[in-house]
Amino acid sequence: MSDYQDQVPFANPELAENPEPRCPCLLLLDTSGSMDGEPIRELNDGLIKFKDELMADALGVKRVELGLITFGPVRLEADFQTADVFQPPTLVASGDTPMGAAIQQGLEMLGQRKGIYRQNGISHYRPWIFLITDGAPTDNWQSAAAAVRSGENTKSFSFYAVGVEGANFDILKQICVRDPLRLKGLRFRDFFLWLSNSLSSVSRSTPGDVVPLENPTVPSGWATTA
Repeated sequence: MSDYQDQVPFANPELAENPEPRCPCLLLLDTSGSMDGEPIRELNDGLIKFKDELMADALGVKRVELGLITFGPVRLEADFQTADVFQPPTLVASGDTPMGAAIQQGLEMLGQRKGIYRQNGISHYRPWIFLITDGAPTDNWQSAAAAVRSGENTKSFSFYAVGVEGANFDILKQICVRDPLRLKGLRFRDFFLWLSNSLSSVSRSTPGDVVPLENPTVPSGWATTA
């Protein structure tokens, strides 16, 4: 065995201790000034609910990994980590909406994490990326949109956008390959409950399997189509 192979397990002890396949989920959350007040409070409550729900699934705790980037300005809140390690931050709304930069940083972070999986012999499900915003990007977003579409074409990840009231859905439709969803009111907790249930369903499957998910746009769901 080469020296490189000998060193790999020690470089990432959490993967050596838990060799379960990983289901990475990246959250890109808008924390610009327009989210101040009730929206940011509901978003924070939703993140706490998300953590609690994932912790209730013994297998999901081992397999689901969460990464969190906020923008307004762009800030890494949590690198990819399992739910037991993840601590929901208390988000504060401020600044503009550098959505393009947040997407680019998130894609780079995801690419690095997938490289670590490969180095450690860890299989993984297709990553999910969820962007939540109540506005329009205040920076260059076109290159980020091209990167999203390229990654979707190569099945490197699945990218979803959720717009809160005030979101620019015309731009979101240009970023995503699938139609963005419109959050009903401020139902962030319902969104995170749906997401935790969906991640749990996927984590119980075999990587590569197609898992049918609950449609969030049904009358009782948390979203409508934009």
